[in-house]
Amino acid sequence: MEGLKDWFPYESFRPYQEEMLNTAGLCAEEGRICLIDAPTGSGKSSVVSALLAKANGKKIIIAVRTISQLNIFLRELELIKKKQSRLKVAYLVGKRNMCPMGIDGDVYRMCEGLKAFSSSLMRDRAHKGSLMPAGDPVIKNQLKRQDRDHPLLCPYFIRSRVFIENDGLKMTPSNLLRTKAEQVSKSLVPPEKIHEMCGELCPYEVMLQGARDADVILMNFHHLFSETIREQMYQSLNIEPSQTILLIDEAHNCGDTIQSIQSVSINERTVELSQNELAHMRGRIGGVESIAAMLPQVTAFMESLKRSTKAEDWFDPVMFSKFLLRGSIYNRLDDIVDDLLRIYEAIREKKFQEGDFREIPTERIMEFFLRILQAGTDPAYLSIYRKDEDVISLRVQNIDPSSTLRDIAGLHASIIMISGTLSPVESFRKLYFRDADATTLSLPNAFPKKNRMVFCAGDITSAYSMRKDPDNHERILGYIRSFAGLKGNLAVYFPSYELLNIYSEDLPSKFNKKEVFIESQDTGTAAEDLKKFLSLPNSGKSGIIFGVCGGKWSEGLDYRGELLNGALVIGLPLAPYNEVRRMIIQYFKNRFGEEGEFISYTLPAINKALQALGRVLRTPEDRGILVLGESRFLDKKIRKGLPEWMQEELIECNLSSFTKDIERW
Repeated sequence: MEGLKDWFPYESFRPYQEEMLNTAGLCAEEGRICLIDAPTGSGKSSVVSALLAKANGKKIIIAVRTISQLNIFLRELELIKKKQSRLKVAYLVGKRNMCPMGIDGDVYRMCEGLKAFSSSLMRDRAHKGSLMPAGDPVIKNQLKRQDRDHPLLCPYFIRSRVFIENDGLKMTPSNLLRTKAEQVSKSLVPPEKIHEMCGELCPYEVMLQGARDADVILMNFHHLFSETIREQMYQSLNIEPSQTILLIDEAHNCGDTIQSIQSVSINERTVELSQNELAHMRGRIGGVESIAAMLPQVTAFMESLKRSTKAEDWFDPVMFSKFLLRGSIYNRLDDIVDDLLRIYEAIREKKFQEGDFREIPTERIMEFFLRILQAGTDPAYLSIYRKDEDVISLRVQNIDPSSTLRDIAGLHASIIMISGTLSPVESFRKLYFRDADATTLSLPNAFPKKNRMVFCAGDITSAYSMRKDPDNHERILGYIRSFAGLKGNLAVYFPSYELLNIYSEDLPSKFNKKEVFIESQDTGTAAEDLKKFLSLPNSGKSGIIFGVCGGKWSEGLDYRGELLNGALVIGLPLAPYNEVRRMIIQYFKNRFGEEGEFISYTLPAINKALQALGRVLRTPEDRGILVLGESRFLDKKIRKGLPEWMQEELIECNLSSFTKDIERW
């Protein structure tokens, strides 16, 4: 591909890598959608070099889900800069990670408020002749006197701005900010060192300034998939979407992220907090009394659901609306939404003036009602209630990411999606883009076949009907015991915490001389245990982790070398089948026929299993055993969801043959 040699930072291509880069570059050049399924070791991060070769003046935005993925691209871009020294790169991770103020509350709302107060004071002082805010004695005195726990001014932002006289006063980035932004975009400072590099300047402001002139901008999924955040950011950076190429990493996670952003939940506590807020707004704005009188009806609706015996089910948004309207002065749900919007704006302004940057419960109520309106007319939104003991929560959930992804694809010059588990890639194309024209590519596994064995157990299952079968239970324990006899660090993954607890409750602290680690649902504990597990090989020891597919230890982690020598996935991690799941399946059947059930129900489960197995083989030198402990993977309809290389190498086994085979490994 013309120009690629000027950007590709390595002496030679990995197997199949040149085909992948040619495909991505051609799609970028022709303004197409492209989905690439490329196993670990394919050199996916080098796709950025192909896009740079075909950019022709366009910006490139790389969307990543985690800091570790961001660092992978930073390392790749650092190598590219050795060939193209003028390349400028910036990244924008969440403000929560970059804000140096360290204040509790909604960091985005806090930042907005502090910048507004700071700008107002700076502008006032500038009109009195003080054009350098950071050196102004009045501002310095105000900063000294402000309450550290409830500040109204941000010293980091103040140091980033100066005023110039140009047909009136104009606030502009300070020379210090410009210099730091230039240094950061040229030297590719990693996120863990950005605070040190920026010193007394706001890291987010520095990166934002650097991004205005950058050729490549890295950002997290929320920046891209939240329409509000994306529009604000693009406007701030003067980004024209039609002149921008998108590269989305870990693309198998797009659907979950979009659904999370576009879903909203409330419970009785949310309603109670909103009522308390409204009590302070009585007499200040019209509609407060009416909304306050309506909210108990929401609570009454939740109370009526406590009699349900189901943990999760659908509720009719039309019936919900009628229930509320019957006991209120409102005739239409739209009128409730109109009042909530006005009241929210008034509360937001009041809190803003008071320097209170905490979450506004009434905002969540407003968002919920907006989604309820949508659920009444759009089948892509489901209204769901969940019951946890005696606590009811109401949720409006997006179930189809295609509308958002099609819109994003239409806005940008090209969109390239890459993942190690985007298989089968045609199913993901339909899920993400329906019938839109898109190029797809699925690469073989480039790692040496001799370094791996892939098993599928034909005599065990996690199917609900067999969970209490004693023979099935004993065989699962037998697989775990045999698997634990392998050398080195190992991992066993289950479909749910419920099954994890069943099979791990009687485990000793050591199992086959390996230290045992059971995934905690507490994030801090899980992180600390994982750190201990990964440190064992350095001291000549080994361990075995028991985790959950889709959990904290099964995705987005790089267990290369001796850190993990094998993974066993027990069962097929399907979502619990209930009325909600039936409705989701039916929605996708209406779109894709019988394949809709595979796309909406089976595919996510297969992907979770593949993600867990994918922790093992991270480099060509790694050796490992991959085990699918579930007979349903041998079913043709489910087996077709596995990558082609795995389907070809799959060894069907029973407990006896599995034990013999791994003894010879």
